[in-house]
Amino acid sequence: MSEATDLAARAGDRDPRVGLRAVAALRRLLEQLEAVQVRSARTHGWSWQEIAAELGVSRQAVHKKHGGS
Repeated sequence: MSEATDLAARAGDRDPRVGLRAVAALRRLLEQLEAVQVRSARTHGWSWQEIAAELGVSRQAVHKKHGGS
């Protein structure tokens, strides 16, 4: 998690270029982490509804995003 910590620190940089690049990198990291956890939940038998509830989105949204995974 040191990468995430470093990126979070850089996201607050006074230089907008540094901050925006860090925000973009955090967004990519978050998407990767979400995909890993959704696959794990599905492997453990979770329904799309259960996953959606934990992510705070609709079942349709999570299925559309991760259904092909």
